[in-house]
Amino acid sequence: MSELSANLVALATACGVATEYWDWRGEYVDVPESTVVAVLLALGVDAPTPTAAGAELARLDAERWHRMLPPCLVRRADDTRASTFWVHVSHGDPALVHVELEDGTRREVWQLDRWVDPNELDGALIGEATFELPTDLPLGWHTVHATSNDRQAEAVLVVVPARVEFPAELRQRQTWGWLTQLYQVRSRTSWGFGDLSDLAELISWSGSELGAGFVLVNPVHTAAPAPPIEPSPYLPMTRRFVNPLYLSIESIPECAQLSAADRARVAALATPLQARGGPEDLIDRDVVWAAKKEALELLHAAGRSPARQSAFGAYLAREGVGLLDFATWCALVEVHGPEWMTWPEPLRNPATPAVADERERLANRVEFHAWLQWLIDEQLADVAASAAAAGMPLGVIHDLAVGVHPGGADSWALQDVLAIGASVGAPPDAFTQHGQDWSQPPWKPRQLAERGYAPYRDMIRQALRHGAGLRVDHVMGLFRLWWVPDGCTPSEGTYVRYDHEALVGILALEAHRAGAVVIGEDLGTVEPWVREYLDDRGMLGTSILWFERDANGPLRPDQWRELCLGTVTTHDLPPTRGYLTGEHVALRNRLGLLRNPVEHEWAALHTELAGWRALLDELGIDRGGEVGDAGSMEATVLALHRFLASTPCLLLGLTLADAVGDRRTHNQPGTYREYPNWQYPLLDADGVPVLLEDIKSSESVARLAALFRDARADTHA
Repeated sequence: MSELSANLVALATACGVATEYWDWRGEYVDVPESTVVAVLLALGVDAPTPTAAGAELARLDAERWHRMLPPCLVRRADDTRASTFWVHVSHGDPALVHVELEDGTRREVWQLDRWVDPNELDGALIGEATFELPTDLPLGWHTVHATSNDRQAEAVLVVVPARVEFPAELRQRQTWGWLTQLYQVRSRTSWGFGDLSDLAELISWSGSELGAGFVLVNPVHTAAPAPPIEPSPYLPMTRRFVNPLYLSIESIPECAQLSAADRARVAALATPLQARGGPEDLIDRDVVWAAKKEALELLHAAGRSPARQSAFGAYLAREGVGLLDFATWCALVEVHGPEWMTWPEPLRNPATPAVADERERLANRVEFHAWLQWLIDEQLADVAASAAAAGMPLGVIHDLAVGVHPGGADSWALQDVLAIGASVGAPPDAFTQHGQDWSQPPWKPRQLAERGYAPYRDMIRQALRHGAGLRVDHVMGLFRLWWVPDGCTPSEGTYVRYDHEALVGILALEAHRAGAVVIGEDLGTVEPWVREYLDDRGMLGTSILWFERDANGPLRPDQWRELCLGTVTTHDLPPTRGYLTGEHVALRNRLGLLRNPVEHEWAALHTELAGWRALLDELGIDRGGEVGDAGSMEATVLALHRFLASTPCLLLGLTLADAVGDRRTHNQPGTYREYPNWQYPLLDADGVPVLLEDIKSSESVARLAALFRDARADTHA
């Protein structure tokens, strides 16, 4: 492999692109020149040769000097150290700077006596003045204003908390809750797809009768409004708005006002979807949406009372242009198909006159899709109220996907801040040995800062609007992301750095304002300092029982972290019964995902389970026989969860799949259409589909829930 030129290395470093890294085995890797050049191009930096790289370096430096202010400033409220920033003016000209706080008040900012040599650009000298921010600025989104003669500029200033404080009352005791894929939580009245009324019922029952403290649901971000509907909740069309598939039709107030004929039609649409189905019947989002869409169109056409219309108008005003762009995208999808890159050229940018014309022509459809989001907002508020009424100390914890679909609403509306020509993924690791390509366009760091992080803030704010917490999928992406250039395999990517102080700080600010907890999914290849940093910022990590091990075998309970969500398994692994019988080994072998010989994988699993047998015996936890032996499966599952309950984890998660006895893998990383990811219904230990009513009467569910409840009482009495 040829050595990278000094210009290319310097340019890559300036843009946050890694030219080297350490892999999951601890081995040093040099990134190929072709990868570095391709990633830079996706960032908008064209450097195919050393000369071009040098020119791009000079261009970036000139752009900085041409700017009067940095694009965005982020400061921790508790930081007593001086926080300075530069202001560029014509050499010798004065500069006046002040901060406008978000409440409208003004704070002056003073220049420091610090000399910086001027820089000559285009025949003129540019001077750099240094200013210091006051140390007592309040939390919030503020604006820095700078004036020099006839030149003015402004920049976003975000003052963020040092940490997200975990509720003091919850630090005194463990809190357990459900981890569930909401689409699987189907009741006899839901339309073949778990909805927000089902979630409210699960919360009311498990909070009041089982002592559950939270329910963590899969991302409920929206999919396309036309088939084929993407089944993965982690590949949404936008992360700001919610999938109307989760609407409970009968809970919409206007449903009661329908004519008798329309009510009969709604019932006729629901009836075929309310059957339990068989174990191999996949959840069909296209069929569900076709029925719900027709019902919703009837409701929309029926109109609203003046009070309801006023509430809808207030919602539209609050959500502003973000909702308008999203609803416009939905309306255009219905006409031109789900991927905007295939639309007529004038419609491929939301700011064009052609889009404005289409928005007016499709005004009814634009309103319809905005109205759906209003209904969802109302039902999410009802879900949050159910958690409070049930006495849940937390409530609903939402899940934030790591990215969005490349042809979706966000990639259309946010083209300036999402990279075309690369996708987010993960390098090879022990479990996904070929690496992963999630086909999601990543944030462009510089352009995101240019926007004052507003798209990121709005996304976080919306996710926390009716949530008690937020799980951030692949939280390492706030520090660095694995970029895979188009046309490359996942193993041919490299890391791109982000301003983690800004991204984590803004997340902390919005969580603080919402009174929410933050859980980072910090699994996979994680730089050691990242977990310590997140811990220092008050954000919980994620500990999965099967991954909590070192060279000597499984970690003892006292070696687990306190500030984390602990679970036995996760949605990227089979449920515990499936893991114990090697479902993950057999499935990956069948799909050709293993690099090691399958015999090696079976041997590693047997060694792993032997380690668990030894540790459970040492701790005196009854495992009812051999770990992995089918005859003692129920006792083994209980033993592993009893072990989990003995750890110091502040939050304990119990998957509904484990509680009802399911075995099948619900998502296999590294696959797309090769496996029916996110489409299996929930099954019990006998392979029978499980409805919400069955969950509430299940002895297995009651047994596991009691174990967590009793363990908490014993430990913290």
